[in-house]
Order: sequence, then structure tokens, then C-alpha cells
Amino acid sequence: MAFAIPTGDSVRPTDWAGLGWLFLFFWYFPGINQLLLLTTGFVGSVPLRQSLVFSLLWLVPVMIFPRMTRPFAAVIGVILWFFSLFGLFFYFIYQQEFSQSVIFIIFESNETEASEYAAQYFAWWMIPALLAYTTGAVLLWKRLRPVFLSGRHTWGFTAAVTVLLFIFPIGKAIANKGASLLTVQGVLEKNMGPVIPWQMPVAYIQYREQLASMQALLEDNARLPPLANLRDAHAGQPSTLVLVIGESTNRQHMSLYGYARPTTPKLDAMRDQLLVFNNVVSPRPYTIEVLQQALTFADQEHPNLYLTRPSLMNMMKQAGYKSYWITNQQTLTKRNTMLTTFSKQTEEQFYLNHNRSQNSPQYDGAVLEPFQQILRDPAPRKFIVVHLLGTHSKYHFRFPPEYEQFSGRKGLPTTLDDNQVEVVNDYDNAVLYNDYVVSSLIASLSQASPHAMLVYFSDHGEDVFDSAGHKVFGRIEDTPTLPMYAIPFLVWMSDGWRSERPLNYSRETLDRHYSTSHFIHTWAELAGLTFDDFEASKSLVNKAFKERPLLVGNPYKPKSMTDLRAQMPAAEGR
Repeated sequence: MAFAIPTGDSVRPTDWAGLGWLFLFFWYFPGINQLLLLTTGFVGSVPLRQSLVFSLLWLVPVMIFPRMTRPFAAVIGVILWFFSLFGLFFYFIYQQEFSQSVIFIIFESNETEASEYAAQYFAWWMIPALLAYTTGAVLLWKRLRPVFLSGRHTWGFTAAVTVLLFIFPIGKAIANKGASLLTVQGVLEKNMGPVIPWQMPVAYIQYREQLASMQALLEDNARLPPLANLRDAHAGQPSTLVLVIGESTNRQHMSLYGYARPTTPKLDAMRDQLLVFNNVVSPRPYTIEVLQQALTFADQEHPNLYLTRPSLMNMMKQAGYKSYWITNQQTLTKRNTMLTTFSKQTEEQFYLNHNRSQNSPQYDGAVLEPFQQILRDPAPRKFIVVHLLGTHSKYHFRFPPEYEQFSGRKGLPTTLDDNQVEVVNDYDNAVLYNDYVVSSLIASLSQASPHAMLVYFSDHGEDVFDSAGHKVFGRIEDTPTLPMYAIPFLVWMSDGWRSERPLNYSRETLDRHYSTSHFIHTWAELAGLTFDDFEASKSLVNKAFKERPLLVGNPYKPKSMTDLRAQMPAAEGR
């Protein structure tokens, strides 16, 4: 039975077809992406259902003001179109959902990094795809017409949408968890978070909350209780300990690890001075998330411990070391990021990269001068963190012209196309320059201190068309491949330091499967530190070491994590 309202001498029946076109238009923007994800098996049906339900919300204003249907729909449509592009193109590139964790990475970047990312992944076919998608929206908009309902039915529909989208889920949550603003906020974020355009503002609110937590951590850091019963085997002895954190370097592209091209000649030449660990992986493919674990007691099973336990920087201060942080990562006037929060836990910081654009010749050689400056500091006990830009994309900005030594197809799979060959050549040249920087740090340290140690690992790897089929480029957590996580892990010790720490460095030890999520225990042992919470089984060099699953993925979604050991050979080292 059709609803009708009087219009002069006639009765106008409800225009169900017009109502259907309106709903289809509003659902088109979130729905296309969700259909693609559902039909390709990357997500279940829940996001699609949410997009259907929340599309009802946009019918309310055009029901109340039917004569403004097309103007209202145009404005709402442009907003939905814009926000839908993020998820749509993310699917085109990665065939994955545009998740909250990915959005966090965007907020942690600046606008130039975002534009550089877009340039990195831009492909010609995206233009016709965008035109086709936009044309579909315009054609739907042209079919729209006012739909007139009686006042009773208009407000009844509005009430039904309000109950369905807000009142019922909030009431259910309050019944289970109790009435509070946090309960209401949690329901709205959970239900609206996956749906455009609410996806971005919801994620931004969550991001700001997390950033505020990090600020609170910085403020509370000095008040954290010290490590209980900290003991130092080198107490009172002049020492210089260095932690070098690389960026996006996949060990499978290092000749030190058996790569066919000579990408690490300087480290190769000093191999007999190095401990080269062959099967170390990062827990996540993103810098901040990795360092939240590698520099603290957090790990994949306890990801929030970085908020309540001392960090590696705290540990070294407690042991009596003066601490320094040198970074070539782009910080832009020390912008308030999680990385800056970690750096602020040291006593002196050197922020070297002040370029507006990351795509600029800001080479890691810049860290060498401040490193020398710190080595000349009269402080007897020094702990230095050096954070490199490493082999971060775009790769051709990571090395000076004189290091452009790899070109053509020599040493590369024949299945790579010309564009892929160019990318791999740039990456290998970046690895070559990274070899120069890391080896130079070691050389400077060896000359400056007879009692010293340096550890180098990369935050994560990068799949530079290394996976089967050579189609994968970059890194994405939802589709893990070994190259995204396979990182170099090297230890250099001066003769004096090595002689006083006769630890287990057998070939079996060097081949152990290990995740940097437990790095703080390995660092403590290498540095000669013990304390009540030290776990020998999590130290890579301890005879009591216990192999654990190499969990990769988002620890806040435990079911999404996988054990990377299934992708690793029994002994990857050569």
C-alpha cells in the first residue's frame, strides 16, 4: 500500500523508484569499495552491511527538504566521493581494506610525504579508473528527483534511522558496560569508523588520543619506577655503546647476506669483525609500531607495555650513561610525533632533516659529523642512538650520484619489467650507500673508543618485487611477505668489549629465528646489564634462548597475526 499526501486536487503516491535511486546514489560511494573487498574475499560482510545501513542517514535531509534534493545530494556526494577515493585507490594498490592502522600512518605523515607516496604509486590506469568511477556517480546523480512524503512518514523515517543507527546500539552497550561518555564514544567509533566520511574523523580522534597518551608517557617517564636491582658488569668503566636503527632495508638485498649484487662491499670487507645474525625479523612493517616494541618491554603479545614500563633509553640512563639521539628522519621543527617522544627521552638530540620535502638529497652521511662530535664529548659513558633514513622510498633520493652503480638488468630476475628494474636498481644503490654510512659509523667508533659496541638493525624491510610473481612492492601488514620483515641485524664489538663479554656466538646462535620485539633483552645482555625483569630466554645471545613464534601483524587484532617462521628457511644465512 503506497503512502500518499494531498497536493491540491490530487493525491501524489510515494515515488519508490525515486527513493531507490536516492539510496543507490548515497550507497554508491562506500558500497563500490566494500563490494570489491567482499567479492575478492579480503573482508567479511560486516563492512558492507554497515555501509548499507549508514547510507540511510543521507536520506533524512532530502526527505525533510525534498525540493533541495539535487543540491543537497550534490554537496553530500562530493564529500563522499572525496573520502571514498582513499579506500578505493588503496584497494587498487594493495587489494586490502583501508584500515584504521593505515590511517594512523597517514596522520603521522605530513602533506609532502603523502604527495610523495601518491607519486610513488601512481599508475596511468588510475586516471581512467577515476574517470569511470566519477562518471558512475554523475550518472546516478542525474537520475535523482524529489521524493515527497507526508510529514508523519518523514519524521517516522527519521526516528527509525536514529533508533537503528544510534539509539539501539548505544542502549545495548550501556546495558552491558554502563552509562558513560566513553561507552557512547566507543559505540559511535566502532560503528561509524569503517564508513565514509566518518572513517577519517573517527580515526583522527583516535590518533589524537594515542598521541596524547604518548605525551603523557613523556611527562610520566621520569616518574616511572627504575628497573629493580639493575646490575652493570661494566659499572664505572668508560664505554661507548651505539644503536643504529636503519629504515626499510631488506637484508635479502645485501651481499653480506648472500645477495648476488655487491651492495655491501664495506661491511663484506669487515665481516670477520661482525656478528651477522641471519634470521632476524621485525614484528611490524611500520617504523613507529616497531620501535614501540624494540625500544621497550612491549611485544606482539603485550603491545601496551611501552606505556607503563621503562624504555631502553631509561635503562641506559639508570646505568649511568649519557644519552644522545641523532636522527636523519624528517621531523620538521621537531614536530610532535611518537618518534620525537622517544628521542626526547635522551639528554641531547640532533635533528638533521629540516627539508620540507622528503624527496630531497638529504643523505644519511649527515649523521657522521654529529656522531664524531659526540664521540669527542668528554662524558666517560655514552649511549648513542642513530636513526637513519636508510633505504626509504623514493629510493633514488637516498644516495648521492656517485653511488649510482647498479643499472640495467645484470643480476636481476628476467621476469621484471623495465619499470621494476629501475626501482630495484635505485633500491640497490640506496643499500650500497647505506653500507657506506653504517661502515663509517663503525670505523669512527673503533678509532674513538677501545671499549665500545655497536648494534645495527633496520626497523623493517621492504618487498621490492622480491615475492613470487614479482608483483608486490612496498609493505602492507594485511598481506605479509618475508621481505617486508627480513632485516639485517649486526653487532660490532671492540676487542676490549668482546673479551669481557664471552657470550654465545656460535653458528647456531647466528642462525636463530628472532624478532626485534624482544630486542631490549638482547641489548641488555650485550651491554652487560641485568635486572629482575630480564628474561634470558628472550636474549638472542643467551644460551638459555628459547625460540618463539615470529608473530607479525597487528597485535590489537590477535587473530590477524601470523607466524612468519612458515616463510623462513631453516637456516637463511650463508
